[in-house]
Amino acid sequence: MKDFTGKVAVITGAAHGFGREIARAHKMRLFLADIEAPALTTVTQELQEQGAEVVMQQTDVTDEQAVTALIDAVMQHYGQIDLVVNSAGIALGNFVWDLPTRDWEWILHADFLSQVYIMKRVIPLMLKQQTPADIINVASVGGLTCGPTLSAYAAAKAASIAMTESVAYDLQAIKADIHLHLFCPAFYQTDLGQSEKRRPAMYTELTDPYYRSPAYKAALKQSQAFLDQGASLETVGPVIFKGLAENTFMITTHQKLAPFIEDRTHRHLTGQQPSLALFNQYLPLMEDELPSDLLD
Repeated sequence: MKDFTGKVAVITGAAHGFGREIARAHKMRLFLADIEAPALTTVTQELQEQGAEVVMQQTDVTDEQAVTALIDAVMQHYGQIDLVVNSAGIALGNFVWDLPTRDWEWILHADFLSQVYIMKRVIPLMLKQQTPADIINVASVGGLTCGPTLSAYAAAKAASIAMTESVAYDLQAIKADIHLHLFCPAFYQTDLGQSEKRRPAMYTELTDPYYRSPAYKAALKQSQAFLDQGASLETVGPVIFKGLAENTFMITTHQKLAPFIEDRTHRHLTGQQPSLALFNQYLPLMEDELPSDLLD
């Protein structure tokens, strides 16, 4: 799809980061969702003041029933869905032996299963519409590179990448006019480091000593430090819509990481162990500003 004007877009995680920037980037009829109602209201009002047609609904995408209610509300209001941006997600990091199981469950539900919940409900509607449609799943270069203390995050993002590619095959097999895309960025100046502020009650256990431990506090500090050095969010909207217009499957940003991803694949195929030294060599490139020709 190249002309998005007047089309209906559903964007999760729309109160912050990538979701917010994508909502700002194009004149579409918007249905925005986020777990944080006050911030979502602020974004909605900002866009309405600019003349956009916007509806919002507070939604915890880790709750499958809440996702069903969201899609029902979109269809009741707009009657169609042309674009879905699955941008909701969190970031958690630590050694696998330190990270509580509930944190694994939270990140897998937020970053991966939430996309499954939405696609299960949206794809049948898009097939029934018989009009061109697009779905973007926000993953991460972390799902292509992995890295130390990133086992939970990388697992969720790798699952998103594999699932999206497999569904793309399914849609091609039935000749559906639905195009899937992955957004796989490196570090951006998002608020992922503030994920704890939006932790749902079902993933909360205040008596667990982990959340008072030096390991927990160090992980939060490290995550925020990486994000603070990331690229500006201003380019996200244009990059996404350029990728959509060109029907790009994997929309990437930090192209200097391509040799590392290629080397990692080579190591897999030749039976070599992962190389921490190589990862550390490429780590600074995840924080670089984007090249000036990215939108050419």
